[in-house]
Amino acid sequence: MQRRTLLRLGIASAAVLGIVGGGAALMQAGLNQGKLSPSGREVFRAVGRGVLDVSLPADGLSRQAALDGLLERVDQLTLALPPHAQSELSQLLALLASTPGRHLMAGLGQTWTSATELDIQQALQGMRMSGLALRQQAYAALHDITAAAYFSDRSTWRLLGYPGPSPI
Repeated sequence: MQRRTLLRLGIASAAVLGIVGGGAALMQAGLNQGKLSPSGREVFRAVGRGVLDVSLPADGLSRQAALDGLLERVDQLTLALPPHAQSELSQLLALLASTPGRHLMAGLGQTWTSATELDIQQALQGMRMSGLALRQQAYAALHDITAAAYFSDRSTWRLLGYPGPSPI
């Protein structure tokens, strides 16, 4: 290998590492002390809108209250996760909260807050049907956490026609 080629390779590698490292430093964690950070809350509120769409109350104030309750239950759920799972979820939420990550992982052009339910559903469907296992796993995590956190509350059971546990 010629010395010039080696120098070019070294400069290019340093530039790539600087860009990637700088981008990683700008990303905010999706979880903070086991609870959703503001950016993590934004992602889960949007995912909740997309996944739960018709299960949420139609009234605007009731809908917002239901989404707030969802976020509280997601916080409870994430606190119960082992540290390695919290770390992975935090990384996923940080990635999805960033503009490049949102584009690459979810294929969503607009921000989570400005996206419509249909936009979010299409992005989630794209993740679910992706040929990349990482995108499929990200979808499964978001979907399952959202559904489990929402339907674990007694007030949502009637939406499913579930009367509650039978007395023993």
